[in-house]
Amino acid sequence: MSKPNILLITSDQQHWNTIGAFQSEVSTPNLDRLVREGTTFTRAYCPNPTCTPTRASIITGMYPSQHGAWTLGTKLLEDRHTIGEDFSNAGYRTSLVGKAHFQPLKSTEAYPSLESYPILQDLEFWKTHHGPFYGFDHVELARNHTNEAHVGQHYALWMEEKGCTNWRDYYVAPTGTMDPSLLHKWPIPEEFHYNTWIAERTGALLEQYKQEDAPFFLWSSFFDPHPDYLVPEPWDTMYDPEQLTIPVVTPGEHDQNPPHFGMTQQDDPDFNHLKESGFGIHGYHSHTKLSEYDRKQIVATYYGMISMMDKYIGSILDKLEDLGLADNTIVVFTTDHGHFFGQHGLQYKGGFHYEDLIKVPFIVRYPGQVPAGHQSEAIQSLVDLAPTFLSFAGLDVPYSMSGIDQSKVWRGLDSQARDHALCEFRHEKTTIHQKTYIDKRYKITVYYNQTYGEIFDLQEDPGEINNLWDAPASASLKTELLLKYAWAELGKEPLAMPRIWHA
Repeated sequence: MSKPNILLITSDQQHWNTIGAFQSEVSTPNLDRLVREGTTFTRAYCPNPTCTPTRASIITGMYPSQHGAWTLGTKLLEDRHTIGEDFSNAGYRTSLVGKAHFQPLKSTEAYPSLESYPILQDLEFWKTHHGPFYGFDHVELARNHTNEAHVGQHYALWMEEKGCTNWRDYYVAPTGTMDPSLLHKWPIPEEFHYNTWIAERTGALLEQYKQEDAPFFLWSSFFDPHPDYLVPEPWDTMYDPEQLTIPVVTPGEHDQNPPHFGMTQQDDPDFNHLKESGFGIHGYHSHTKLSEYDRKQIVATYYGMISMMDKYIGSILDKLEDLGLADNTIVVFTTDHGHFFGQHGLQYKGGFHYEDLIKVPFIVRYPGQVPAGHQSEAIQSLVDLAPTFLSFAGLDVPYSMSGIDQSKVWRGLDSQARDHALCEFRHEKTTIHQKTYIDKRYKITVYYNQTYGEIFDLQEDPGEINNLWDAPASASLKTELLLKYAWAELGKEPLAMPRIWHA
């Protein structure tokens, strides 16, 4: 049998419960197709609830505390071993189209970044630069979410090639003229949206690899439904806000939680030092302060972004079929982390390890190899993607990788490969430095140098309302979970090389 192709399709900041096959209020016919044709893993977790750390974990098979890109604004160093190197050495074509975010928007002499100003918008540079980049032989990149000023790189060049010479009109200053106060409806024509670009360029690469008769590892990396909440027509009016279920905070649910949870319900200057940053998409942001109209409209737009993206995921799947590549291609769909849109009174993302933020959608399709129409509760971690892909390709897994080979679980031959998942979050300017251990039933979160924490019984309290950390009846459970967390931390340490002699 020929080596399998691998197509990784990711969204950005997508809540786990936003696939139409399992949640009737959102329409995702193409993701539903993957559900019917593959296995859905209902207990998949990210290693960090922000973009850069998790994306770096996907290509290194290491946790953020190991590969070094531990938060937004950090960089994955170029000397880190990545999965693309292994595939390239084995004769695979490797490529990434869309969002990388392995590097920060600011470049320094010590930590240069190709994803930073001003090179980000130097279109002459990007006309000839397509890699190599972190093990990918070929990349076609962009950086912006919706109408952010960060637009540039290969996406801007594509818009110009398509005749959209006024593309700057659809983006905010300093590169564009769009009114930053516009909400929900993005005036950019759908034909010039980055979803269209990603699907078209992915399809072109698939055609190239078909002609070359070469195995490939291709990552199609979408930007939505990451805020800001903007989507072109007609997707902006696809959902009636009044018909949607809007999550709400449960009164008193944060009474037993750590202090920073209070940010969800009050404006208190004493909490300002806990904010991750001054920007609006990753910090401690309250849903309870939004008007009822805004709460509903945000969800409607968020769903519209998901449904539009689903259309272009479908065009990629269709291209695989048309080229006769589907039967020998492992397709994985997931996201980098979840999202709050009212759950627990929270909005966006930050230092809260609720299931809404750290559990992710996760579907695997591989005809004849991975069971179709199946659901599995086997725990997955995005850190497992690299070793599992290598295993399917018959390649050795580097000793540096901490992830676990899930290939037998994906094939339905084993019930599980891991009994827990770990998630990390920290920022140097806050008191929030936390790690979470999740097993089949329980979740425990510990904070560096703090005596507070969280314990939730996911079986009896799936909404994570009742924090058992200080409950007297849970004292023995707390001790047991702390030990399990410590063992998990010890167990994730990679063995960088084999022992070849006794002394």
